[in-house]
Amino acid sequence: MSPFTTQQSFSARFLDLKLKQVRLAHPEQSLPSPPSSDSGASSSSPAEGDYFLRSLKECLEIYEEPSRARSDSLALLSDEEIILLANNGKIAAYALEKLFGMSELERAVRIRRALISRASSTKTLESSTIPFESYDYSRVLGACCENVVGYIPIPLGVAGPLNVDGTSYPIPMATAEGTLVASTSRGCKALNAGGGVTTVLVGDAMTRGPAIDFPSVALAGQAKAWIDSEQGHAILREAFESTSRFAKLKSLKTAMAGRTLYVRFATSTGDAMGMNMISKGTEKALDAMQKRFPEMVVLALSGNYCTDKKPAAINWIEGRGKSVVAEAVVPGHIVKSVLKTTVKDLCNLNIKKNLIGSAMAGSIGGFNAHASNILTAIFLATGQDPAQNVESSMCMTLMEPTGMDGEDLLVSVTMPCIEVGTVGGGTVLAAQQGVLEMLGVRGAHPQQPGKNAQTLARVIASAVLAGELSLLSALAAGHLIKAHMAHNRSQANSPASSLPVTPGARL
Repeated sequence: MSPFTTQQSFSARFLDLKLKQVRLAHPEQSLPSPPSSDSGASSSSPAEGDYFLRSLKECLEIYEEPSRARSDSLALLSDEEIILLANNGKIAAYALEKLFGMSELERAVRIRRALISRASSTKTLESSTIPFESYDYSRVLGACCENVVGYIPIPLGVAGPLNVDGTSYPIPMATAEGTLVASTSRGCKALNAGGGVTTVLVGDAMTRGPAIDFPSVALAGQAKAWIDSEQGHAILREAFESTSRFAKLKSLKTAMAGRTLYVRFATSTGDAMGMNMISKGTEKALDAMQKRFPEMVVLALSGNYCTDKKPAAINWIEGRGKSVVAEAVVPGHIVKSVLKTTVKDLCNLNIKKNLIGSAMAGSIGGFNAHASNILTAIFLATGQDPAQNVESSMCMTLMEPTGMDGEDLLVSVTMPCIEVGTVGGGTVLAAQQGVLEMLGVRGAHPQQPGKNAQTLARVIASAVLAGELSLLSALAAGHLIKAHMAHNRSQANSPASSLPVTPGARL
């Protein structure tokens, strides 16, 4: 009698367990042939590790068969057999997508999850709630992430709409912070009641600042003078702009620290955020410069004089990316009826909190209530680099009474460093492209290169204005904690602690 007929050696639960552990490349062949009847019936279940798996030697022979492509050989092996090869150093986990090919990217992710899970102390990833199925990994490969094990869904809400320069835009916000979308929507309502937001783009230039060493301060000074000259500037510009039809060098700013020279390249980058573009151009310009100064040594293409993903006064003063000012007038009766406060209280709070309070803290570009909240939520929704919220959320919020007897509110935000693009980076991902399409700024602008990215920056600044207005109103009216307790501190949605509570003394 075959062991498959005995309830003790085989059960539905056991089959389910093994099918989960041993997924074959071809589902129609997912059940291997059972052991022959002459193997004898057994009263014990098969060992977990040897359930119809071929040996390492057999798997290696299949995998290394020279007449087949590696992807075809892997298709003949089960997930568990591939894991066996990986655990014995025959396959690198980071190279699974390359080995499987574009048609089996999800399988590569699934196997990597198993490898990482079984090597970890918790062993939870393989069966975790982190999703990985039904995702277009072809958009990720070689562009957005490595060693992929899935993706993280973030709730996407829409605030608004908000009238920006005469056009109505929904405000997409990917966030896990309750009240943020609702509060921004309230700000949009108040701004729309006054006719919407007017924006001005005062600058558009991404920057890169390499650090260059020279044998002496004298030679470094000569190089600085050459860069600042018409001849030097022209040579560097020609080399720089030869790398891309979109890269247009706008300015060069130089500074010395001892015998090290820093050069801040500033360039327009079309509809791309532009870091790769400007890095390529900067490298080419430095090659041209080295012909003039062969003794120079490029220490780093980025010498922190850019400055990227770090707070810096140079960004606040000179700007980086898109520099936008957004302004609106909110009628006094709207301040009272929608925002539940007064023009006088808002202006006083803004001065004492955003201006004086931030100055007391020694802030650089932090003269606002929560610009980063709104900007980062839109960054995540539209495929921007979230780490660039450090400088992109630099913002000064200003409020003053206006109109007859100062009964209305004039409010503005000044944001000199909004670093965004509508092509490249995370904008290639399907969901993020969908959000950009909803805003009408997906991809490169067909007639005016750079206009889509500039429009996105204008929308972001206007949304920040709405968020600032609403939060400051809640603070002035004393409603902030009440709103957060209602929308952001729900006890029903609070998960239990994953660790035991630390024992304490009984009182």
